[in-house]
Amino acid sequence: MKKALIFSWICFSAFLLPQTMVGQQINVKSLDDMLADNRADTSLVLSLENFVTMVLLNHPIVKQADLLPETAKQEIRLARGAFDPKLSSSWDVKNFDDKEYFDLFNTTLKVPTWFPIDPKISVDRNRGQFVNPENQIPLPDDFRQVTAGVSLPIGRGLLIDQRRATVRQAEIFSKITDAERIKLINKVLLSASKDYWEWYFTFYNFLLVEESLSITRDIYQRVLDDFEFGEVAAVDTVQAASKLVERQVERQSALIDFRRAGLVLSNYLWGDLEEPMEIGDGVVPDLDFQMNMLGAALSLDSLESLALQQHPELVKTNLKLDQLEVERRLARENLKPRIDVNYNLLNAPINSGGDFVELQLRNNYKFGVEFEFPLFLRKERSKLRLTKIKIEQTGFELSQLEREIINEIRASSFELDNTQSMLGLMQQSVEFSKAVLEAGIYDLEEGESDLFKINLLQDKLLETQIKLMKMRANMEKARVTLYWSAGLPYLNFNQDSAN
Repeated sequence: MKKALIFSWICFSAFLLPQTMVGQQINVKSLDDMLADNRADTSLVLSLENFVTMVLLNHPIVKQADLLPETAKQEIRLARGAFDPKLSSSWDVKNFDDKEYFDLFNTTLKVPTWFPIDPKISVDRNRGQFVNPENQIPLPDDFRQVTAGVSLPIGRGLLIDQRRATVRQAEIFSKITDAERIKLINKVLLSASKDYWEWYFTFYNFLLVEESLSITRDIYQRVLDDFEFGEVAAVDTVQAASKLVERQVERQSALIDFRRAGLVLSNYLWGDLEEPMEIGDGVVPDLDFQMNMLGAALSLDSLESLALQQHPELVKTNLKLDQLEVERRLARENLKPRIDVNYNLLNAPINSGGDFVELQLRNNYKFGVEFEFPLFLRKERSKLRLTKIKIEQTGFELSQLEREIINEIRASSFELDNTQSMLGLMQQSVEFSKAVLEAGIYDLEEGESDLFKINLLQDKLLETQIKLMKMRANMEKARVTLYWSAGLPYLNFNQDSAN
């Protein structure tokens, strides 16, 4: 019964591998050799730089972020609308019992200015039997009168008022939206870059498993050849076939992981018409590990300095302080009494007939003063105090943000440096495992090795190779995270890709 089972395993082996030549040499490829082979065979390569360019061109969140500057532009335009010239007209007529009680017509043009001297010119035509005496215009002027004057606040509103404060806050908001735009894009690029390196790792993992499957298949063929010559026991063929099946399962699992990672990466790819795109089965990552798509390396001190200057969160918080400062100035201005002075020339410098008239500042004019002052100023003092509290709170928030960002940069830099250091050690471990496996295979070819030992050595090599590639991918993820922690625009990718 036992011999029959072994014989069935040997027969099954015909379906596990193609026919090979007896005595074929078993080769263990290095990572560089696999890289060279796949570079020659690969026709469709998606590099990180090209991938980032595609993300920046059509990703919905990136397009959404690109709308923020236009939003800020319209906010400024909206605020400046308070300074638009205004033309107003009114016409009021009363006729009763065949009597013209009054016929009042007024047209006024007001031109607000940044400095609060608001020029105004108006044309009045007032006639009728019962016109209010203060509105009467002499008959020689054909019941028409031109008024030109200005209004000037000499108390509250002289240095700053609500409309100027709104414009300044809108201009600061424009800078805030620039920082928010960089923040949103950086967040997308961070996620996309990490998923790219995960895709990179899963493909390399697939290559490693496939190469290990090739070695296992060669070993299995060698065992079958030795069995035919009576150099090994039949149970060795069962053991070799079992390992071959195990490798085939691992290959399928690695292929599934690679396909899944490709689908995740496809989430970032969109066409010009906002149609979703997918990464094809033949598309693979650029396996050249020496590629540097993140610009020149920056020192820790440089990253910390740049972060304090241009990190989006710090920029936004500092600009928020600027907005609150404008609000504080307005609140202090409102503590002053409101004193508005109005001076208007009558029929000068142009009269109702359209003729220029010599100015007479002490004759033919209207002059007035308006005064207003709350006795307790509770509303104004509370507004000022609330604004100061907001400034203090934002200052504390800024200090905490600075500390968190600096510590995050240092933690990411520490992780990156240590990963780079471990990378060399892991590379040596791979080379040692490869050398030991090659020695075991040499003994197998000489008929002196233990198959169980070779399987262990092959498992160890595959394990260290996968760990090496995982470490490489994690190192690039750490580099991207470091630049994200520092708030570098576009994570220090090539600026041509970002524009």
